[in-house]
Amino acid sequence: MLVNGEWFGTDSVRDVLNPVDDTVIDTVAYGGSKEAVAAGDAAADAFPRWAATPPRQRADILLRAADLLRDRSAELGTLLAREAGKRLPEGIGEIAFSAEYLRWFAEETRRPSGAVYTHESSDRRHLSLRRPAGVVASLTPWNFPCSIQARKLAPALAAGCTVVARVSEKAPLAATELVRCLHDAGLPPGVLNLVHGPAAEITDAYLDHPAVRVVSFTGSTDVGRRIMTAAADRIVRPLLELGGNAPFVVFDDADIDAAVEGAMLAKFRNTGQSCIAANRFLVHTAVHQEFTTRLAAAVDAMSIGDGLADPTPDLGPCIDRNRVTEVDELVQEAVAAGATKLTRDAEVPGPNFARPTLLADVPGHVGLATDEVFGPVAGVFSFDTEEAALTAANSTELGLAAYVYTRDQARAWRWSEQLDNGIVGVNNPLPSVAFAPMGGTKQSGLGREGAAAGIEEFEETRYVAIGL
Repeated sequence: MLVNGEWFGTDSVRDVLNPVDDTVIDTVAYGGSKEAVAAGDAAADAFPRWAATPPRQRADILLRAADLLRDRSAELGTLLAREAGKRLPEGIGEIAFSAEYLRWFAEETRRPSGAVYTHESSDRRHLSLRRPAGVVASLTPWNFPCSIQARKLAPALAAGCTVVARVSEKAPLAATELVRCLHDAGLPPGVLNLVHGPAAEITDAYLDHPAVRVVSFTGSTDVGRRIMTAAADRIVRPLLELGGNAPFVVFDDADIDAAVEGAMLAKFRNTGQSCIAANRFLVHTAVHQEFTTRLAAAVDAMSIGDGLADPTPDLGPCIDRNRVTEVDELVQEAVAAGATKLTRDAEVPGPNFARPTLLADVPGHVGLATDEVFGPVAGVFSFDTEEAALTAANSTELGLAAYVYTRDQARAWRWSEQLDNGIVGVNNPLPSVAFAPMGGTKQSGLGREGAAAGIEEFEETRYVAIGL
């Protein structure tokens, strides 16, 4: 753990397991509220100096950290593959994406902030200034442990905030090295602090700390509600990226080759363990048979195994067997309610591997149609009219991401405006970039990460009226 610029361990440790075979990779120090309070105190003490640090100096530190990450991309990508079960190319790609967040927000520190307003009286002037909000609590999950943490740390630090962080104990190692890169790049003591420990205990200690002004959380909607409730007690600003249940809509004029390829990426990247993963394939009846037949064949052709194997498999393990059990239960419920499997029961190399599964005739009331899946399973649904498709796409309480495949540009614009989702990929299965605002609607969260909006989440606007 890192508090006030010092790395330290504890008598209590927790094993970090390789999801492929549950072997122990390493151990991580495990703390609690005592360490979390110390982290909050250190961040509070460091805040005035860091907030007053010239933006150029903050930018230089972020840029050095980005270079350190890139230099270690093979090493840390391999570590991600081992602790999170990622395929090696995905692990290395996540490290590169993390570095991109650091670089982009380093450049954003020097953009103009605030405004001067046209006055209506000759003896008055009016302007606004944007200032760092204070100490930020950054809480991140195991599925993209580095890039999600980088997406929070980079704008918070760029804005001049100090940070107390926690990463999931299921995959804490590479994210800890991300923090190490920022520390080694020259962050002053106390500016960034990292405490490992029980999620609820650490979170409560952070939110109870009087210096914490923003909590940035990525995870499930249920946990997000509890964090928002706790944040309300002290009027702490919540920035929440929560669950998703993305529709993937294929129209009769779509490029079917591109749609199948996009479906495989949008659904099975990171073994389907992604908030923006496609969960519901809504396909026009005119191309339903062709699309489902080709997609099922692509799913059946997937290789399954250790993400570090050579050649690299198409699908790795889930994070643990609890995740596999929950995914299997969604399949069993759907089949019991009348759904039909379109894919084979593939052989898997261990209990932490879920079978990639595509189902048709899924009833609208079962979990596979209504809930976040977070695994390599999806249902296929058909539609006849654009109105019916839009109703189905917008039918859930989750509104993080959606995907649309069509060659009709008018329809592409229409759907981009009418979908009730924060992220829309039109003929694009990988919409995430550092320079665009990412976030959800409805029960999928509040606020935006990335782009100029991402840094504004960690700033306060101060209005100044001057009498001359």
